[in-house]
Amino acid sequence: MFSQASHNSRTSTVASGAGSVEIVTRVNELIADLRPDNVDLLAACHRIQHEYGWVPREAVPLLAAKFNTTPALIFGAIDFYSELRKEAPADDVVEWCSGPACLLKGSVGIRRAMEAILGCGMNQATSDGKFELRLVQCDGTCHLAPLVRHKGKYVGPLSATRAIEWTRSLKGVEPALAAVSAVEDADPPAEEGA
Repeated sequence: MFSQASHNSRTSTVASGAGSVEIVTRVNELIADLRPDNVDLLAACHRIQHEYGWVPREAVPLLAAKFNTTPALIFGAIDFYSELRKEAPADDVVEWCSGPACLLKGSVGIRRAMEAILGCGMNQATSDGKFELRLVQCDGTCHLAPLVRHKGKYVGPLSATRAIEWTRSLKGVEPALAAVSAVEDADPPAEEGA
C-alpha cells in the first residue's frame, strides 16, 4: 500500500483543467464552504450534480485540489456511487430499483424487458440519447416492489406485463397487439332468446 508521503501528487496542487469557465466558476462557488477535514467530498459531488445533472469533467481537478487528493481518487468516488454520474443524463431516465424486496418479487425479469424495449443496457442510454435505464438502490418504498422511478414518481408494484406496457407507452409504441386481439377473438355475447 502506498503511504501518503510516497505519493507526491497528494501533496502537490492539482491544476484546474480546461473547460467551461462558467462551470469552473460555478463549481468553485458550490464547494467554497466545504472543508477537506470534514470529508465533504460526497456533499460536494451531490451539490454539483444537483446543479448540472452530473459531475462535469471540469469539476474533477477542482474537487481534487479542494480535498487534497488526486483526480483518479475523485473519479473513483464518482464511479463507486451509483447515484453519481460523469455524463449528462438522457432526456428520459428510468431508475430501476435493485433492492432486496424488488429482487425477491421478480424485478430482474422487469429489468430485462425494459432493456429490450428501451434498447439499452443497465446504466446506459440509447444511441439517440432519448432514454436511459439506471440502477438505483432501495429507498424504502418496498410496499411498491417491484418498482421503477420515473421523473420523481414511483411506478409499482409492477408485473412483467405491466412493465412492458408502461415501457412501451413511455416510448410511444402502440399497445401490445396480443391485448387487442384477445378482445377481438372473444366470443360474441349470446343473443337473448336464441
